[in-house]
Amino acid sequence: METPQTFRAVPPLPLLVLLLTGLHTDGYKPVIIVHGLFDGPKQFVVLSQYIKKVHPGTEVKTISLYNNLASLKPMWRQVEGFRMHVQSIMKESPDGVHLLCFSQGGLICRALLSTTPDHNVHTFISLSSPQAGQYGDTDYLKWIWPDHMKKTVFHVCYNTFGQKVSVCDYWNGEDPHHRPSYLRYNIFLAVINGERPNKHMKEWRENFLRIKKLVLIGGPDDGVITPWQSSHFGFYDSNENIVEMRNQEIYKNDTFGLKTLDARGDVSTCVHSGVKHTLWHSNFTVFQSCIEKWLT
Repeated sequence: METPQTFRAVPPLPLLVLLLTGLHTDGYKPVIIVHGLFDGPKQFVVLSQYIKKVHPGTEVKTISLYNNLASLKPMWRQVEGFRMHVQSIMKESPDGVHLLCFSQGGLICRALLSTTPDHNVHTFISLSSPQAGQYGDTDYLKWIWPDHMKKTVFHVCYNTFGQKVSVCDYWNGEDPHHRPSYLRYNIFLAVINGERPNKHMKEWRENFLRIKKLVLIGGPDDGVITPWQSSHFGFYDSNENIVEMRNQEIYKNDTFGLKTLDARGDVSTCVHSGVKHTLWHSNFTVFQSCIEKWLT
C-alpha cells in the first residue's frame, strides 16, 4: 500500500518572489525635481543617486526646461512650462508624487501648486528657496547687475521691463524700503502671496492646501538667499530686522494657506549651517536629515 503524499500549498510565483526578496508592494512615490537659477538637470545627478540609493526603485524626474540662462525668463512663463511637464508625470502617478524644488525653483513650484487645481503632490520640499523674496547683494546678483547694489536694484525691477526678468519677479519690495512700488509693479511674488488681491485667491489657496506636507530647508551660511530666513518665510522689516514666518502678514492673514498648513502640523523646517547655496543638493547630511524621511 502506497504511503499518501503530503501536499503543501505553494504561494503564487509573484508573491513567492516578494516574500523571498523582502520587497513591499507599495513602492515609493515618484520624485519630481525642479532646478533653480542658472541650473539644469546635470546639477541634480548626485541628489537623484541619493534618492535611488536609500529608496530603491524610486522614479526620479529632473525636468529639463528653462535651463541655465533661460532660467532668467519671466517666472509666470516658467510656471506654465513646468506645469505641463509636472502634470504629465502626475497623470502617470495616480498614487501621488513628491515635488523637490531648489532655489528659484521653489517659487516656481509654489506658484504651480497654487494654480493647479487637480495636482496630487504629497510632499513639497522647498530647498533653499527665497519663499519670502530676495533682498541683498549676492554673487548671483552681481553677475546679472554688476553696477547695481541692493539699494538701487528696485529701479531696475519695479517697472514693466524689469518684471520680464525672473529675479525681479521675487525681488521683495518689503524691500524693505519700497513697498508701494513693489505692490504696484510686482506681478509674481506679490500675487502668489496674496499681497496683491486677485479673483483667484480663494481657489489658489485651496489648491495649495492639497499638499500633505511642506518642508522648508535653509541655513545661515547659504550666501545667496538673502536674508537666509526667507527660505523659511522669514524676512526683513523696515529696519532690516528679521521677522520670522509666524509674524509675517502673509502668515497672519493666511492669504495663501500657510497658517492653515502650519495649524495642521504640516509645515516642517530644517536648518543647516555650513552649507553654501550651490551645495545643498549634493550634501548627503542635508539629504539624510532634511529630505529622506519625507520621500516615502
